[in-house]
Amino acid sequence: MSQKDNFGGGFLLGAIVGGALGGVLGTLLASRSENFQRASGEKDVLAGSKQPKFTTEESIEQSRRSLEDKIAQLNLAIDDVRHQLGAVNGNFSEE
Repeated sequence: MSQKDNFGGGFLLGAIVGGALGGVLGTLLASRSENFQRASGEKDVLAGSKQPKFTTEESIEQSRRSLEDKIAQLNLAIDDVRHQLGAVNGNFSEE
């Protein structure tokens, strides 16, 4: 009976300690990776951009178009999967 009583507290303590250790470990590994990339001469994706600088409005418009294209691609992929699952489950209907 005592094992059941201590399960909740142990689980909560383990989650907190594990989260803290994971956060510290992730931060250390990320900083090492960043330092390694800079030391090895790899270009930073954001800093090494060869795209011309746009005004704010042009940049927003270009981003909007890019996002609309990606949303359209995702919608097509969702429709395709829905169509395939409908055929598998026997709920196939032509739209």
